[in-house]
Amino acid sequence: MVQESFHIEVSGLWKVFGGRPERALRPEHASKSRDEIQDELGLVVGLRDVAFRVPRGQTFVVMGLSGSGKSTLARCLIRLIEATEGEIKFDGEDILGYSQEDLRQFRRDKIAMVFQNYALLPHRRVLDNVAYGLEVQGMDKDSRHRVAAGAIETVGLKGWEYYYPSEMSGGMQQRVGLARALAVDPEVLIMDEPFSGLDPLIRREMQDELVMLQSALQKTIIFITHDLDEALKLGDRIAIMRDGVIVQEGTPEEIVTRPANDYVSEFVQDVSRAKVIRAGSIMQEPEVVIHEGLDCRAALAAMQDNNAETAYVVGDDNVLLGILTQDRITDLANQRTRALGAAQTEGLATTSPATFIEKIIPLAAETEHFIAVVDEEGRLLGEIHRRALLAGMVDELPDGGLAV
Repeated sequence: MVQESFHIEVSGLWKVFGGRPERALRPEHASKSRDEIQDELGLVVGLRDVAFRVPRGQTFVVMGLSGSGKSTLARCLIRLIEATEGEIKFDGEDILGYSQEDLRQFRRDKIAMVFQNYALLPHRRVLDNVAYGLEVQGMDKDSRHRVAAGAIETVGLKGWEYYYPSEMSGGMQQRVGLARALAVDPEVLIMDEPFSGLDPLIRREMQDELVMLQSALQKTIIFITHDLDEALKLGDRIAIMRDGVIVQEGTPEEIVTRPANDYVSEFVQDVSRAKVIRAGSIMQEPEVVIHEGLDCRAALAAMQDNNAETAYVVGDDNVLLGILTQDRITDLANQRTRALGAAQTEGLATTSPATFIEKIIPLAAETEHFIAVVDEEGRLLGEIHRRALLAGMVDELPDGGLAV
């Protein structure tokens, strides 16, 4: 089994504000709350024994209310705030041990941060704002303008290169900030509530834009937010923080369907399960699968033995070719047709294992058969029954589901 490689690994991370912060880490305070430590020691615990790992190319969302420690964590990851104790590893190297020169090189070449307030230079046009990081790196003007123009086009602002930030809307300014981060081609993007100051419609557009960009670019992203819907939409995995502690980490589906405690339950109680549960979690083993080369009478016998009205027909490597009913196979048998090459695709609904339930419901309404789940190569993985759709939306996930 190949061991998963992690781009970012954080372990035992503490940030305590105040004089002699190491006092808060002593064993006698291990069971005390943040408020108790503050009352007794006059120290504020911003982060408490935080640990998580992020694979390369994944979007990891850190979510929490004001004061939960999420922004403190973001700043510790780039050492804008110095941690009290712990490890922050990028590609296996602990950046807490970096010299100031190492840290400058790291910030310049490997990581970029996108802030809520855009942090654009008002006296510079869009092109030079986006090129700023490349200018710091020492790239010549023509080259950096060429790279910046490409980043501007990537975020959908082509034609706005020579405008000033004051001439643009808030959403457009945030796109400029994102383009500036992308221009330096960082391995990691840290985004600290970048969309929270935008109007709801613009915010949704920016979220959709980020999803599309990430699909194409596959950057490692740490995204900070206080909005659960935003976290569920963007995150491959989500960490929910409270009082400087990660109280639960998991996929959006795990967070919604298996909250770790009452605090998380309150967060997710109004979330539609159909928006976070995927086809792969509710699909079941197909009742009957027959190869295209099978004799019609043998196929009919297999269906009758399983009391199945339909059967999937597959070719080599389990690639789905179509679906046949008992009546259709009986007709083929009566016509002395030996093989099943006449499998029907009409009425056959398919989906991928990553599709959300809310996208599958219309498919269920359009077909009288079960919904086939196939991979990118068209191989049959499982099938979804209507009762599984209902169970996934309102209650527990159905028994017999297949792991993806």
